[in-house]
Amino acid sequence: MRTLLCHILLALAAAPVAAQSPITQVVCAPSEQMQARLTGQYRSEKTASGLRNPEEVMEVWTDAQGEWAMVIRYSSGTSCIVAMGEYWQQTAQKDPS
Repeated sequence: MRTLLCHILLALAAAPVAAQSPITQVVCAPSEQMQARLTGQYRSEKTASGLRNPEEVMEVWTDAQGEWAMVIRYSSGTSCIVAMGEYWQQTAQKDPS
């Protein structure tokens, strides 16, 4: 996982964008660039998302090995990785009825 974060940091360092979060270790890039990197190079897919507020969508990206990244997609066109980890486990959805 640390190597994944290092690769993302190096790849996105060429075009840094100011983070819109108080977290100091946030990686940001234009949303299209972030999505291309996560899907193409890291073979991740968006497995969950939800509206955080009218200007932000929270996304969870996971890969087949269980590595995950939590991304905030801003309406400004910027996305920021705010957390990453390993051993993601998908839980079964409950029937609402």
